[in-house]
Amino acid sequence: MCSAQLNLGIIFLTQTGLGLTGNFSLLCLYNFILLTGHHLRPIDLILNQLVLTNLVVLFSKGVPQTLAAMGLEHFLDDAGCKLVFYFYRVSTGVSFSTFCLFSGFQAIKLNPSICRWMERKIRSLRFTGFCCFLCWIPHLSINSFLPLIVNGPLSKKNLSIENNYDYCSGIMPQGYISLYTILYFFPNLMSLIFMTWASGSMVLVLHRHRQQVQHIYSHSLSPRPSHEARATRTILILVSSFVTFYSVYIILTIWMTLITNQGQWTLNSSMLVASCFPAFSPFVLIVSDSRISQCRIACRERAKVFS
Repeated sequence: MCSAQLNLGIIFLTQTGLGLTGNFSLLCLYNFILLTGHHLRPIDLILNQLVLTNLVVLFSKGVPQTLAAMGLEHFLDDAGCKLVFYFYRVSTGVSFSTFCLFSGFQAIKLNPSICRWMERKIRSLRFTGFCCFLCWIPHLSINSFLPLIVNGPLSKKNLSIENNYDYCSGIMPQGYISLYTILYFFPNLMSLIFMTWASGSMVLVLHRHRQQVQHIYSHSLSPRPSHEARATRTILILVSSFVTFYSVYIILTIWMTLITNQGQWTLNSSMLVASCFPAFSPFVLIVSDSRISQCRIACRERAKVFS
């Protein structure tokens, strides 16, 4: 194994390991909240689904790519490749829809004038759960034909004929390339546009509110960042990173779909970018969730008492 391949394997291993740790920790927290009902918010259903899709993306893309970068070959058979690619494409699409749902719900919550009747609906756990369920249906349907075009691994010499992803391969019939591009990427592009608009409106509302109450914080003896400031910072970090990473991923994927003789650098770059947001986002949520900080404070207090 050459040093460049080893370095690439270490990068994928670090990214995947950190992402799995962060998302699994959040999944345990949100499931505990859902089961106990303690401090349960409707938005927790959406965040729980977002974390779940992040885990599926990392398991179906990050883990195989890490093994391939480490030099392992033919660790997936034909059936394994079909399942891995199907779960990856579905989870990526659901991640788009879920984050779009998260942005829309937050925008309506902060500015009810956008949609009055929806402002009452989003406070219902049943309605929020139904919306989360709807996120899966289109992507399960759109990607149902993927098992027909994805195959087991081929020799790297076949790159000029097949799309070879180190551990799997696939061929797209020429007559279906345009249809697949529209069906798969158009909803994601619309989601990116919508979440950018929704998040921009949220930031604008929070900024106006902060200006209105600025005099209250200016007279405080020990000023701390307000809830609005923390919410604005979290929204900006999540949306900007989501839009950036997935915009680059969409461009690279469209390029690989249209150009069959792509280089190995393009493949590795696409797979690395695709796992950036799933690996990065849980730590933003962990830092911004006040319940986690309260739990840490409570643990410190208990530790002081027992010590």
